[in-house]
Amino acid sequence: MNFPFACSSEDHNVVSFFFQVTGGSLEESKEALAIAETDARLFCSVGVHPTRCKEFEDSGDPEKHLQDLLTLAKEGKEKGKVVAIGECGLDYDRLHFCPSDIQKKYFEKQFELAYTMKLPMFLHMRAAAQDFCDILQRNEDRFVAGVAHSFTGSAEDCDKLLSFSNIFIGVNGCSLKTAENLEVVKGIPVERMMIETDSPYCDIKNTHAGIGYVKSSWPSKKKDKHDQECLVKGRNEPCLVRQVLEVVAGTKGIADIDQLSKILYHNTCRVFFPHDLGSAAEALLDCGKEAL
Repeated sequence: MNFPFACSSEDHNVVSFFFQVTGGSLEESKEALAIAETDARLFCSVGVHPTRCKEFEDSGDPEKHLQDLLTLAKEGKEKGKVVAIGECGLDYDRLHFCPSDIQKKYFEKQFELAYTMKLPMFLHMRAAAQDFCDILQRNEDRFVAGVAHSFTGSAEDCDKLLSFSNIFIGVNGCSLKTAENLEVVKGIPVERMMIETDSPYCDIKNTHAGIGYVKSSWPSKKKDKHDQECLVKGRNEPCLVRQVLEVVAGTKGIADIDQLSKILYHNTCRVFFPHDLGSAAEALLDCGKEAL
């Protein structure tokens, strides 16, 4: 899974992004780091997805499991590849994978990783806003920043998240399915938003409420006939983050899509690459707020 974010481009069929290969378990986090090391453009996270949190107890030694995650995060950060702790959080839509008490226990435990490593958190919240925000509040001094990615909650859920000054909202195709979703996105301040694909999932489909704002497209072919000039049919690809940008701009009535993309990219850098954020980027954000 990758997590690209939009940047500005003069060519409306090209968007700059960075790839985050997401860790959803200890083993996946090891694989994510190995993949990230193959290309300078790739980065990764280390953590355990809420639906996988039983692995802590299944390991026979939950504290050792946590320490193994910490060791991996340290290794990856030293290599300049691990940029976040996660994907972690709460998912009450899929309790058949892991009960809520286990999810809550080990979501809270992973703040120890964020605190020790001084890394932001890559967060997952499904149908669990109250418990999720309660845990955030108890640990708000233990993490530097975070993004609640692939957000699909209500306006009330969004407001709860935005009450934390260091939380951003991640928007992708799954965030843009219904008219209600679009109203929620419309209300997210651009300085608190990021955009993503969550590829290979969460593409914008023809049935989605936001499809009317999509202007860009790419040729695609079935996997067995694929070539490098085309997308794989039915698979969300990183370049399609451009379509998310277009829907966000259309929903918010923003004409200057390049300026919007610069602001969203700045938000991403502010969280995941704060050491690279210079005064020019800060000036860019200030100008963007005035323009919007």
